[in-house]
Amino acid sequence: MSEELEAKVKRYLRGEGANLEALQDKKLKTQLAIREDLYGKSAKAAAKAEKWLMPSEGGYLEAEGLEKTWRIKQESIAREVDILSARNQHDIILPDLGPYTLDFTSSGRYMAAAGRKGHLALVDMKNLGLIKEVQVRETVRDVVFLHNELFFAAAQKKYPYIYNRDGTELHCLKEHGAVRKLQFLKNHFLLASINKIGQLHYQDVTVGEMVANFRTNLGRSDAMRVNPFNGVVTLGHSSGTVTMWKPTSSAPLVKMLCHHGSISALAFHPNGHLMATSGKDRKIKLWDLRKFETLQTLPGHACSLDFSQKGLLACGNGSFVRVLGNFSDSQTYEKYMTHSIVKGYQINKVLFRPYEDVLGIGHSMGWSSILIPGSGEPNFDSWVANPFETSKQRREKEVKSLLDKLPPETIMLDPSKIGTYKPLTKKEKPTKQEREAKMEEVVAAVKDAPLKKKTKGRSKPSRRAKKKQESIAIAKRPFLEQQMKEDGALSRKKQKISEEVQLPASLQRFATKKKGT
Repeated sequence: MSEELEAKVKRYLRGEGANLEALQDKKLKTQLAIREDLYGKSAKAAAKAEKWLMPSEGGYLEAEGLEKTWRIKQESIAREVDILSARNQHDIILPDLGPYTLDFTSSGRYMAAAGRKGHLALVDMKNLGLIKEVQVRETVRDVVFLHNELFFAAAQKKYPYIYNRDGTELHCLKEHGAVRKLQFLKNHFLLASINKIGQLHYQDVTVGEMVANFRTNLGRSDAMRVNPFNGVVTLGHSSGTVTMWKPTSSAPLVKMLCHHGSISALAFHPNGHLMATSGKDRKIKLWDLRKFETLQTLPGHACSLDFSQKGLLACGNGSFVRVLGNFSDSQTYEKYMTHSIVKGYQINKVLFRPYEDVLGIGHSMGWSSILIPGSGEPNFDSWVANPFETSKQRREKEVKSLLDKLPPETIMLDPSKIGTYKPLTKKEKPTKQEREAKMEEVVAAVKDAPLKKKTKGRSKPSRRAKKKQESIAIAKRPFLEQQMKEDGALSRKKQKISEEVQLPASLQRFATKKKGT
């Protein structure tokens, strides 16, 4: 295979392959090997047919000479782009219903907008057509799509509600209480929420079962996001701490102090290894989640953060938006673009639209859409997210995703451990009393076992008793060998510790001298 073809194949592969050497389960290993081989063949076929497929290539703004990319205005970009792209640049002004929060489907085709004064709207972003809008006549704090555009959840004044595409109320989730933030785990079909008193809920939307309900005991939370890499829910608290949760543990997996002030926003990079946080101490920090270390600290405050599919970071505060980019090999973000909305408008939410170079901004007077070149993935995978899918394809995808639904137990910090055996720890090893009880059970079973009757003269009582004693000795042998091994290790450890103890100078002449000294 030529180097040019290898580079093309690498572009079509679905990320890094699974580490099959670490798997102990032979059946799972075989299945994954077949799947990886299939992915490789499909990537090779796509690479060979690339000149007919004509995929799009992403690009960024490039400045000439002393010009800076962050000085380029939206008006200048609109004059240079095509008509379809220029339609993505618009402002919707609804002054009596804001501030607004937004959410996009995974394909970027549909958008849900929720105004604090009770306005819910579902918009088709392809033709900018309004599908449905309803007025719930009470406060709406957050909105999130479920597995597709047919259902969405809204966090209202007292409880969260689930609506369908026609605006019909389907469910009222009273167990969640007065919810502040909502997130949906699409691979697990779990709706996660955090309410005013700091209770975290997980609800399975397929069967309606409440999977988990925890008290964080850390007070109010204004920031909530899901890590796309492992499905761990991350909360930002008023104490400046960030906690990470999974539905099978009542204690946080990670608890880290990120800021000396309340956490106002957080976001995750698409690869799941980079986290951005913003605090009231007027700092934006980038964290490496593999080492839990700070990579970069930037000055400024942000009430909303979001990463694009290509890794650009949008920071919104007041009536000003900054977009930061990482264009060098080092993990340092620098200013890429800026945008100011009308003075007096207060930004509530910034969110990149998938598969488009578009940034959605929800603010106090409605919502806006601006062009950010290079933010979206230029080529979509129709098996993952298809902006042009038909109703039949949507139904097939829904059934397949339900069959591939992951159980809550698969949510963990390192998902690569799934499929491997967990080694016994010291706590899990049997105690001395448990080992003795087990040995007594085995000896009792040997004593009760009937002996086979043999020919005359070979079944004497003395021979039978001797045979029974031999069987008991054979049954005890593994337990005794294990005991001797542990006693030997303990004695060696004690001897090593005693040798390492340094005697006072006045008593060193009484110490036993080592051989060869």
